[in-house]
Amino acid sequence: MLALDMVWNPSKGIDLGFFTLHYYSLMWIVAFLLGFNIMKRIYKNENQTKESLDSLFIYSVLGIMLGARLGHVIFYQRELISEDFFSIFLPFKFAGGFEFTGFQGLASHGAAIGMIISMYLYNKKVLKKTIIWILDRVVVPVALGAVFVRIGNFINSEIIGKATESSLGVRFVQDYYNKYQIVKVTGIQDVNEAYAAVGSDPKYAELLNKVPLRHPAQLYEAGSYILVFLILLYCYWKTNKRQQPGFLFGLFLVLLWTVRFFVEFVKEPQGDEYLTMLGLNTGQLLSIPFILIGLYFMFMYKPKTKLA
Repeated sequence: MLALDMVWNPSKGIDLGFFTLHYYSLMWIVAFLLGFNIMKRIYKNENQTKESLDSLFIYSVLGIMLGARLGHVIFYQRELISEDFFSIFLPFKFAGGFEFTGFQGLASHGAAIGMIISMYLYNKKVLKKTIIWILDRVVVPVALGAVFVRIGNFINSEIIGKATESSLGVRFVQDYYNKYQIVKVTGIQDVNEAYAAVGSDPKYAELLNKVPLRHPAQLYEAGSYILVFLILLYCYWKTNKRQQPGFLFGLFLVLLWTVRFFVEFVKEPQGDEYLTMLGLNTGQLLSIPFILIGLYFMFMYKPKTKLA
């Protein structure tokens, strides 16, 4: 089979002159906007008010973003708590010099926990149905959002796969050479120009060849999440499963974290503190409880109260 030997070395974002819109941030914006429009259709089908939809958007953004960020710090980078605390909540690095970094390091497990907590608060303060009712519906756009988050990770050359000789291998230049290294090895002081030179100038071929081929694990995950989204969308609109409290939420947990569990086999470790047990890594160990909880909601959960 002909190897693609793809070189991945994109710019970080769109230069607006006074501000650079990072592609990763753009993917999050797209995810939330598409999610809002999907929930708009669902809420119309469920005869819910526009006011409750607007509140849902605010609770979702805050819950998912805070949960994702705190999840990354707690599970993978706890040293930030003592070494650079304010960088946890702000898109800046303070330790070792002030620098705009954007929000880097967001964990899907933390996002899931944050979503559940925010939906509990949203239901209690605004919707006043049951938390399961809203979770059964919000997981549909969340699954689509996960697609764009992983595409953003691919653009950022982060959460990369293990080295491979597969025909699908990708050379992640910006993962192998950080911005300080690329300036040093090329002698080009402008970081963007240095990266561009390595990716296109033949005289830097030796530097490029040092970058190993890796699995594009982010794209494996994104492609799988498209399937998860389509299954949930079909179950909501074309079956009566939305009438079974907890089923769609459980199905989401089972499908999403089964994908995550298997993709972890081709991912590189994340963070400095990386747990292993029985040959499984942190991401896999964290996925198992979500899968079990999902099976419970699909096949065993019985609501104690009737839906409003």
